[in-house]
Amino acid sequence: MESGLIPILLGYLLGSIPFGLLITRAAGAGDVRSIGSGNIGATNVLRTGRKGLAALTLLADALKGTLAAWLFLAQGTDVAVLAGMGAFVGHLFPVWLKFKGGKGVAVYIGVLLAISLTGVGIFALVWLSAAALFRYSSLAALLATAAVPPVLWMLGNLSSFTCGTLALMTLLAWFMHRPNIRRLISGSEGKIGQKG
Repeated sequence: MESGLIPILLGYLLGSIPFGLLITRAAGAGDVRSIGSGNIGATNVLRTGRKGLAALTLLADALKGTLAAWLFLAQGTDVAVLAGMGAFVGHLFPVWLKFKGGKGVAVYIGVLLAISLTGVGIFALVWLSAAALFRYSSLAALLATAAVPPVLWMLGNLSSFTCGTLALMTLLAWFMHRPNIRRLISGSEGKIGQKG
């Protein structure tokens, strides 16, 4: 437990850096928390109308997860995924922003990038397929996060501990997407490419 505490804490500190807020402020786009959903992730940054800022936020948020996991990869995937989960939780609940952060999808992908390229491939395949079929970005992300842990476990690429930690991250991602899930059920969720 003690050996896992340092990766989690360091990961949390990395993950809690609010790149969406910092990038939009630096670019003169104001406080991203005052528009749309109010969160600091790339999807909400896109609502500023600045696609470049959204892309930069997506990359920076993903790299938080990648760096956190990569720093501990030499100690094994089980330790690396703990650091990645720390970054994921830090992004969702950053101490600097009164624990109100993003929804974590970019960080989730970033963690996978460090520990399992197969996981990245599974995520991309499910996301792209679901997005093409249903045209809901949120639903595609939910399905992709749900698919990754059990498929990796069945393939035997990662330990049960690592897959279980990814599954916990999936549950947290779904928890953060509660408003999206409600809108999906009611039919009011915006579709990909939909104006207004």
